[in-house]
Amino acid sequence: MSTRTLLILGGTGFVGRAAAEEALARGWHVTVLNRGRAAPPPGVRALRGDRTADGGLAALAEGEWDYVLDTWSDAPVAVRDAARLLAGRARHYTYISSRSVYVFPMAAGAAEDAPVVDASPDAGATEYAADKRGGELAATAEFGADRTLLVRCGLILGPYEDVGRLPWWLTRIARGGRVLAPGPRDLPLQYVDGRDLAAWALDAADAGLSGPYDLVSPPGHTTMGRLLDTCVRVTGSAARLCWTDPETVLAAGIAPWTQLPVWLPPGETHDALHGSDVGKALAAGLRCRPVTETVEATWAWLTGLPDGVPGRPERSPVGLDPETEARVLASVFKGASDQ
Repeated sequence: MSTRTLLILGGTGFVGRAAAEEALARGWHVTVLNRGRAAPPPGVRALRGDRTADGGLAALAEGEWDYVLDTWSDAPVAVRDAARLLAGRARHYTYISSRSVYVFPMAAGAAEDAPVVDASPDAGATEYAADKRGGELAATAEFGADRTLLVRCGLILGPYEDVGRLPWWLTRIARGGRVLAPGPRDLPLQYVDGRDLAAWALDAADAGLSGPYDLVSPPGHTTMGRLLDTCVRVTGSAARLCWTDPETVLAAGIAPWTQLPVWLPPGETHDALHGSDVGKALAAGLRCRPVTETVEATWAWLTGLPDGVPGRPERSPVGLDPETEARVLASVFKGASDQ
């Protein structure tokens, strides 16, 4: 079997980096195109280019690849221009999209045939859902439906996570003390480790899969309780998880998902984001590692960073400020379950 050649548009952050490392581990030849703000994994061929600038794709004027993997999350025109340039020089295009392309709220158990938002492949940046859907349309228009794989991810966790969700919980729990833990403790969670996402995407490209696939673990792969208990154990912290009911958390004005990352109270939004039907991806080989492995690897990565968790300048930081947490704990602690 010949060595595969892979071009990653990105390749230094989170999913792109996980894909680069996975491909290198398979012995593939990997090229990455990015702006050079972060160093790519050792062993890749690094090209420089800014997809938002005139002439930003000049480094891709020559070359052929078996597969392209694109993690772009901004203006669909950037996907259109890259895919158009590469359509005659690559066999297959994988676009890392999002389940956000579905009309919200998705019903529990929704799958790839759920309605999607309106979008254009020729649009500039608007908002996340339309940008991702526009990117899907752009890649498909240039490569054709039979050569384009649309990977619609849900919540992504694991090493290199630059959104900061699991890193926030780990660093907060590592500080110790009483930790506001939003209940219910058995609340089911659905996510995918970025490394499992990368491995599946490369396998799928190699198999020539096309069309949309929702990529996230089966519903209930873990729970809020197991996730936070694992954070306590992995960090070796003496933190005490103070489990607090959702009504109390919401009444305190705390925002789910952003101030308390990963967590959503039971209800329609939780069902939409943590209850998707991923039977298609599972049938196509998706395998999800246990939550313990995801938390352990993320903590090992975090503790090895010299300058703290890298962030995304276009995103607001996640996490609950210590003052608000202390105020809420002081007011409800007697009614909360203190682990």
